[in-house]
Amino acid sequence: MTAASDTQTTSPAENTTAPAPETPAPPRQRLRFHDLKVNGIRELTSTAVEVSFAVPEELSDEFSYIPGQHIALRTTIGGTEIRRSYSLCAPPDGKTLRIGVKEVADGLFSTHVRNDLSIGDTIAVMNPQGSFTSRLTKADTGRIVAIAAGSGITPVMSLAASVLRTHPGVHFTLIYGNRTSTDVMFLEDLADLKDAHMGRFDVHHFLSGEGRSAELYSGRIDEDKLKRLLELVIPPETVDEWFLCGPLPLVEMARTTLDAHDVDRSRIHFELFTTGKEGEGRAGPRRPRRPTTASGPVRTVTFTLDGRTGKATTPQDNPDTILSAALTTRPDVPYACAGGVCGTCKAKLITGTVDMADNYALEPDELDTGYVLTCQSVPTSDSVEVDYDQ
Repeated sequence: MTAASDTQTTSPAENTTAPAPETPAPPRQRLRFHDLKVNGIRELTSTAVEVSFAVPEELSDEFSYIPGQHIALRTTIGGTEIRRSYSLCAPPDGKTLRIGVKEVADGLFSTHVRNDLSIGDTIAVMNPQGSFTSRLTKADTGRIVAIAAGSGITPVMSLAASVLRTHPGVHFTLIYGNRTSTDVMFLEDLADLKDAHMGRFDVHHFLSGEGRSAELYSGRIDEDKLKRLLELVIPPETVDEWFLCGPLPLVEMARTTLDAHDVDRSRIHFELFTTGKEGEGRAGPRRPRRPTTASGPVRTVTFTLDGRTGKATTPQDNPDTILSAALTTRPDVPYACAGGVCGTCKAKLITGTVDMADNYALEPDELDTGYVLTCQSVPTSDSVEVDYDQ
């Protein structure tokens, strides 16, 4: 989930941007939900838990993943279907999926998980996806730096544990911000990683609500503190990959600071856990009109999913998103956050043009080749065709 956030009109025919460097992408799988049983709940802090799901042997291929990827969960709370995306927090073992969940104010799903979920319960889980993954090969040496805050640590745990285990020549640095020491998720796991990989894994803890002996590490991770770290401890030219994960202000600040130090954007991956928008994550996609009447001009949305072609229409004067229109004829069209963050609804634009309101999920090379987030894209041409299978 790594891209800029701005409104844009997207059309493959009009795309003249030079392609980004070719990078290995995780294999594209059909996104579908499977019921999995909760087989473990571990307390991390007073407001956060690690939840484990047992993967049946017959579904091991469906739930194979690359460290840094995420899954979507679906359940019904108070009669309303709720979907949320959570990053996987441990390297793959073929038997278990682990996520970290931090309870947030007004968070229906996180509150349900924190207070009501029990071992033995069943939740619908979508197979893993995402591009917040390392491009290093096993033969590579070098350095990786991750900057995270709060629950932004979850994908970093999977990345760090995997890279340190499989790349003996790689050094991993974590810059991690929290309010107090009691809010640090995976505190013991981080200590275990340091012990297991002495000299190759270092953590810089920043605490905004608790004084530290070193002034640099007291307070939030801000531009000034990050600049000082880059000047004194982490020369940017020594870093091969950067991973940024947390709320939008932190990610934007870090990207801007790295830009100022001439870090190539192709070396920066980022993932958001929140954009800070009011009401974010409380509802699904905008409710579509069902069905569209012929009382005025309409735009046609054609989409391919599982090799089958579907069609829907939406009013020209106030069009629905492609996702909302498609859901009127295919309820299994994939989506999770509906906020432009998780990338579950990604599809390739084949013909036509769209306006994409927000994009916090797509890589620059994905944009260059015509991918759009259908939850954020409304048609601007009379007809639009997208392919969810590519």
